[in-house]
Amino acid sequence: MNKNYNRLRLMKKHTSERRKSTSARQIQYAALPYRAKGKSELEIMLVTSRGSRRWIIPKGWPKRGIPPHDTAAKEAFEEAGVVGKVSKRPIGSYPYDKILKKGNTASCRVQVFALRVTRQHKSWPEKDERQIGWYPPAEAARFIQEPHLRRIIRKFAKRR
Repeated sequence: MNKNYNRLRLMKKHTSERRKSTSARQIQYAALPYRAKGKSELEIMLVTSRGSRRWIIPKGWPKRGIPPHDTAAKEAFEEAGVVGKVSKRPIGSYPYDKILKKGNTASCRVQVFALRVTRQHKSWPEKDERQIGWYPPAEAARFIQEPHLRRIIRKFAKRR
């Protein structure tokens, strides 16, 4: 009886530990770079990821001492070479499974900050590692795999 009780207790402990590690979400900050095209049209900038080469928006891990919106703007420069006016408040957030270097995944919540692009540099830190593209919001949303990010883009375009 005592052996079974201890085995059951250990099984419960390991199961709850596993649940905790998979449910803990890490945070990332992203920029949604945009610009006006003409008087009424809007364009969204997308970049390719380094690994799978799918279309994404610039995002990265929090940096100690740097506010979230500034981190998002810094990532936009490093990944896409763009600078501009970044919103201090997020326009939305979405869940995302980040594939790490050793093949593990990290469950993330990405906070998205709008970035009105005022300048696009000719060179930037990750220029040779990524492609960039400017797209109308509906087309940009179609290129994005994450459904929640698609919704953020569509909602953002309607408000502009």
